[in-house]
Amino acid sequence: MQAALSKHVIPAPDAATGNDRSGIVARPSELIALRHAARGLSIGKPIRVESALAGPHLSPFRGRGLDFEEVRSYQAGDDVRNIDWRVTARTGRVHSKVFHEERERPVWLLYDGGPTMHFGTRVCFKSVAAARAAALIAWSAQRAGDRLGAVVYSSASLSVWSPAARENHLLRVLGAISRATHAETGPVPPDLPPTTLRTALERLRERVRAGSRVFVVSDFYGFDASWQKPLSDLARRNQVDCLLVADRLEVEAPRPGRYRVSDGSNVRSIATSARSRSAFVRDFEDRRAGLSDFCRKRGVSLHDLRTDDDVASRVAAALRAAGPSARRRA
Repeated sequence: MQAALSKHVIPAPDAATGNDRSGIVARPSELIALRHAARGLSIGKPIRVESALAGPHLSPFRGRGLDFEEVRSYQAGDDVRNIDWRVTARTGRVHSKVFHEERERPVWLLYDGGPTMHFGTRVCFKSVAAARAAALIAWSAQRAGDRLGAVVYSSASLSVWSPAARENHLLRVLGAISRATHAETGPVPPDLPPTTLRTALERLRERVRAGSRVFVVSDFYGFDASWQKPLSDLARRNQVDCLLVADRLEVEAPRPGRYRVSDGSNVRSIATSARSRSAFVRDFEDRRAGLSDFCRKRGVSLHDLRTDDDVASRVAAALRAAGPSARRRA
């Protein structure tokens, strides 16, 4: 029913005509303005773990957290595992590799702008709520001095942005997210390969370095075993947070009755009954339960975001999350 309803939401005319499209699309100016709301947010909460401090963050113990710096003569107390045997053999004297702690932790965003995200009955579309959440996370990462990487997905395109700390880089990411909030206006060109969220997750897995903080913002519609492998791989060596975006109509089905829906030109009528309402609600509950069970087993934090929620407070809770696996080690 979700897929059917997503085709029958009346889109507002473009802003150029003088009508407001707030909640239908997320303009770049709106996402940029959220930098002020991000001032009260913190990208990470200190937690007790079994490894040393790396830069301004406590390591989640999912990687060395060290970068190679130089080779020098071996000194008493050096870790024998860091001996550079090639230099030692060449010079006849024992040398050690020296590493320095990372000064920042990359933060990665995966934004889902697929077809099922262009739907909403309260306040805004899911795609817009997700865009606002992604923007708040991005601005919080920049304020913390972290480098931001992103994968922005829609059914027609897939953009990948390597981690960088420059503000103009962040603005380009927000521009890509804004474009992804525009509903699909036609079929995908035949020369473009089909893009799915699974493809986006696989691309993300290829690019993320161990020890990163990863946020996946999606409605996880159609979540199945094909998604689980790349998400599991990401969670194995990174702190992963999933923001499940949903509309109240998905969570609480309308009361039994007859409803008219429109795509702006055609009008259709649908009838709901107590039985269909129960099945409608159960579909969402089963989908969320499956995702929740997966996240619990893989040490992934799962957060709910509704289209009529205060996005900043929901994002603040997600940013503070230590992650289930980190809490078990604490």
